[in-house]
Amino acid sequence: METLVTLKVSIVLPPAIMNMTTKDRIQQKAHELFMQYGIRSVSMDDIANSLGMSKKTLYQYFADKDELVEAVVDEHINKMQTDCVSCRKDASDAVHEIILTMEQIIEQFSNMNPMVLNDLAKFHFKAYSRFREHKEKFLAQVIRENIEWGIKDELYRPGISIEVMCRFRLESMMIPFNVALFPPGKYNLAALSEEIIQHFVYGLATIKGHKLIQKYNQQRKKNYSYDERK
Repeated sequence: METLVTLKVSIVLPPAIMNMTTKDRIQQKAHELFMQYGIRSVSMDDIANSLGMSKKTLYQYFADKDELVEAVVDEHINKMQTDCVSCRKDASDAVHEIILTMEQIIEQFSNMNPMVLNDLAKFHFKAYSRFREHKEKFLAQVIRENIEWGIKDELYRPGISIEVMCRFRLESMMIPFNVALFPPGKYNLAALSEEIIQHFVYGLATIKGHKLIQKYNQQRKKNYSYDERK
């Protein structure tokens, strides 16, 4: 009987989910709900109900919602950092790295509720501090190295202040999350982020860099057109 039950479950659930621990499943579902609805709007009851388990089971793995939020944020940051490293590794030049990073951001933000960062800042101080550390240390270093790379290859203007442009980029990435400035019902988070990144890289670039930006953007359009035809 046990073998039959396991077989039935395996038919319904994908292998990746079958191999996940209960704690992993809770984190994954919490991440999915937080991204879709914002953190404040999702209760521990909502997460338990979505998973078809009791709230008591959640508390066996996470002491409270704060701890769960911290785990979700840590995992999300680790993934973002891995993606950044991959973009640098795969990039042919500094402009290409920004375009690859932009594509990653568009994918990540396409289903993200812009209230997530607001909720973190207001209600989950420890998790928000982790995000700020990621932004001020890891992302700042990535941006700084990209600008240095671009200047060295004459793709970015030599006279720009690396420190000023690094700070500018760090703060400009937060603008799409300002819901007073860009109400979610009127503006799309991913599209806003793409517009701001394009503005940033064009502002950095020399004529030689501009040509590369246009080249990579044309390639992206062709790839999107191909994907739509499939």
